[in-house]
Amino acid sequence: MALATRTDRRPSITRTLWDSTVGKKSVMAVSGLIMLGYLVVHMMGNLKIFFGAEEFNAYGHWLRHMGEPFLHSHWGLWATRVVLLASVLAHAVSAYQLSRRDIKARPVKYAHKRRRASYATRTMRWGGVILALFIVWHLLDLTTLTVNERAWAGHPYQNVLATFSTWYGNTIYIVAMAALGLHVRHGFWSAAQTLGAGNARRDRTLKFLANALALVLFAGFVSVPVAVMTGVVS
Repeated sequence: MALATRTDRRPSITRTLWDSTVGKKSVMAVSGLIMLGYLVVHMMGNLKIFFGAEEFNAYGHWLRHMGEPFLHSHWGLWATRVVLLASVLAHAVSAYQLSRRDIKARPVKYAHKRRRASYATRTMRWGGVILALFIVWHLLDLTTLTVNERAWAGHPYQNVLATFSTWYGNTIYIVAMAALGLHVRHGFWSAAQTLGAGNARRDRTLKFLANALALVLFAGFVSVPVAVMTGVVS
């Protein structure tokens, strides 16, 4: 009589971690911090627009050629894009799966709605959707120049002015940055708790950092369209 053979294998540690709620939250936290680091650097780069067209366009040129001569032209830029894309996808997939898991765990709505959560917490999911749509718009506007009617390839300063010279360009950007501020405020706090950085002694400091980061990013990014609208940058 032939003996039955077991073909099933134990799942890998990576798969087990990914399938767990803690694993998905950890992926969200790490990918979120990667994107947060990029946002800080990106905002600082955007502020160079206040130093004039020549310096801002030179910054845009440097981005396309960073790493030369060790790297080929655009390789550094594309490497950054790949890391960011991977982070965005990991963040979005984890968020979606955690959301579905939460819904399955609570199929019946609460009889009494509790409103203890902050505004940022309650709008986290919609904020993520708004930011995802904005990323698509932003790329079409200032990267591929598809929706920027007065775009001038190789001249980022002039393209930024063209975007923020329209009411819809300003509206889309400012609304998205408001969503970003709320998302960062709650996301930074959540990431700190997930990665074990939070405790009773650090809570006040972490909350301050979360609020400060959200405010600085919102003010820094929004200062550009406001400067264009008011003629400070022209």
